[in-house]
Amino acid sequence: MNKPDRQSLYGEVTARIIAELEEGRLPWVQPWDSSRCPCMMPCNAASGRAYSGINILILWCEAAERQFTSQRWLTYRQAVAAGGNVRRGEKGTVVCYADRFTPKDEAENAAAGDREARTIAFLKRFVVFNLDQVEGLPERLMTEPGVPDPVIQIAEVDRLIAASGADFRIGGDEAFYSPAPDYVQVPPQAAFHDPINWFRTALHEMGHWAGGKARLNRDMSGKFGSAQYAREELVAEMTAAFSCASLGIQPTVRHSDYLGTWLEVMRADEKAIFRAASAASKAADFLLTFAEDAA
Repeated sequence: MNKPDRQSLYGEVTARIIAELEEGRLPWVQPWDSSRCPCMMPCNAASGRAYSGINILILWCEAAERQFTSQRWLTYRQAVAAGGNVRRGEKGTVVCYADRFTPKDEAENAAAGDREARTIAFLKRFVVFNLDQVEGLPERLMTEPGVPDPVIQIAEVDRLIAASGADFRIGGDEAFYSPAPDYVQVPPQAAFHDPINWFRTALHEMGHWAGGKARLNRDMSGKFGSAQYAREELVAEMTAAFSCASLGIQPTVRHSDYLGTWLEVMRADEKAIFRAASAASKAADFLLTFAEDAA
């Protein structure tokens, strides 16, 4: 993909996210209709693999806008290979794949010069279709997975926190992560009007914890009110949303008061939401590993 194409894709996606935020909608806060579409991460129906990073927001937004009943997607080739076909006139959804590669010449020069090879970033578009847009698929692909019991999944959050080994303190009247002493504090559950919000808040703060120096090592040097501080809050917000959806808990928002700063950050840097979503995916995957280990 050439440079203009890359810039266009970054710009297109960022413009869509900005438009959502300007309307007061946060694309990571359950943008789908839960009466139609299950609370879960978007995934590839053929491989079963969950999408990550910015693709989560793209597919959640698309499912909501077009009122799809599934969170599962296929490429055209995958649909045909499975024995189905995309219905005539259906429009696919563009998602992206980001990676880095090392040109052969660079690898050889680096080896000869006893240095680390420089890599080049690339961004590739590909098109997927929701299962609602495909017909003729075998029943094994059309059968939607069961939605986890929310009560059981709440217990999963408790196990995740315990298995993480985080210094997790309950008390006070504020929820926060303190980077230097490396601990999380959340008020007691009785302080929350809706008990489920305690678990959502806990996952938000654990999202910060996952980015701590001893773990994913994100930049947490931003002072309150700064753009860097808002970026970190955005990562934690999406980490909580991705973790909630993975566990079958409906995501919600905790820090909508950062909306103005988030808009400023995205307008100034069209790659900001890509970086934040990527960091959030890494953090959510990091946290969910503890839930799997504790199972």
